[in-house]
Amino acid sequence: MSNAPELAQALGAFLDPAALGIVVGGAALATILRTPFRDLRRGIAAIAVLPRRRFTAEPMLQQIAALGRIARRHGTIALDRSVITDPDVAAAIAGIVDAVPVSDIQEELVQHRRARIERHAAAADMWSGLAEVAPAMGMVGTLIGLVRMFTAMNDPATIGGAMAIALLATLYGALLANLVALPIANRLRRRAREEAVERARLEAPLVALAERERPKLHAIREAKAA
Repeated sequence: MSNAPELAQALGAFLDPAALGIVVGGAALATILRTPFRDLRRGIAAIAVLPRRRFTAEPMLQQIAALGRIARRHGTIALDRSVITDPDVAAAIAGIVDAVPVSDIQEELVQHRRARIERHAAAADMWSGLAEVAPAMGMVGTLIGLVRMFTAMNDPATIGGAMAIALLATLYGALLANLVALPIANRLRRRAREEAVERARLEAPLVALAERERPKLHAIREAKAA
């Protein structure tokens, strides 16, 4: 405990509000200016995904199998009353109930998966952009500190503060890029790849269910029309 004040003093030497404001504020402003608001919102919201478990399609595959058993026992129309939380599976089941052509259901699943990949890529790109900008903002802070130092050479009391801004801004830029922004971007891309692979597993059983139930729906409608 006797070393606590010394540790706090040592860490305090690496804290400079001016340098921190230049780097963090400048990097945030540059990211906002270069990123569409929709992608910016997605990038910030994507942070909540990082602590979650790895995405797996297994629960949805089990639900699709259960829906197949329901359709076999009670008819395809019974699927319309099922509670389905996943939007891709829900859209496919709705298409099956409405007797949409199988090719259209398959195409819709592919489009949903591609759209999700693009949204995830946009969120990761926001953090990659922040990683690109942060070192540049650190260099800006360094230049500002050097200018202040050279314009105050006759005042030794201000040289130390200006030098601190010059040195710490570069440090903050490197830390923000390599310890915050880049790791988040890489983890988001890895999560996106994992989810894309898992969601691809949903296509085959849903298409098989659509192919199996579509003739039944046509037979029922023809019987009613007759």
